[in-house]
Amino acid sequence: MPTEDAPLPEPNGQRSPRGWHSRGYLPHFDGGRECPQAVTFRLADSVPVTVVDAWISELESHPSQKRETELRKRIDAFLDAGYGGCHLRSPHIATLVEDALLFFDGPRYHLHAWVVMPNHVHALFTPALGWNLSDIVGSWKSFTSKEVNKLLGRTGKFWQEDYFDRFIRDEEHFGTVVNYIEANPVKARLCDKPEQWRFGSACRRTSNADVDAGETPAVPG
Repeated sequence: MPTEDAPLPEPNGQRSPRGWHSRGYLPHFDGGRECPQAVTFRLADSVPVTVVDAWISELESHPSQKRETELRKRIDAFLDAGYGGCHLRSPHIATLVEDALLFFDGPRYHLHAWVVMPNHVHALFTPALGWNLSDIVGSWKSFTSKEVNKLLGRTGKFWQEDYFDRFIRDEEHFGTVVNYIEANPVKARLCDKPEQWRFGSACRRTSNADVDAGETPAVPG
């Protein structure tokens, strides 16, 4: 877990929101402060590059918005099938990643909802003043990849370089995204209720009464 003596890497200065920009094949929108952002980032081996390239070619004739939406759906379905090494199934590694998300909740961003799945992560947050989307996500990925590689005794790329993001349009959209994130373990058939999944915001809201009543959070197995 990060500590004040070993914080997440600082970005290269506090920069202004970048608006629309591109990293790899995906467009990104960085709205900055007071613009909630939903992001999905995944393990490097979770979706083969050849599969994504084939989908991109297949969807090339579609309008850009429809193309991105369909690509996102296909990748989400592939992720939920549990392809790849799924290193985040390890409770120790999942805890490390979740702790990294929570560590700067407040100073750098307001974290609204999140879930750590076996091969990917969803997070919904609003950047604080002076912090932008790409720096926040880059900080999470940089710190956790180094720490996890140490734990696993491996080298090389841990996370896929690019990520999906979308800015939140309104209150209804915000609620829809929270529900989508927290229900992902149920959709992937990893548990029966969102609050049963140990590594997510739904579980954090589970009351002591629920735990005492036998609603034991599930862990990757």
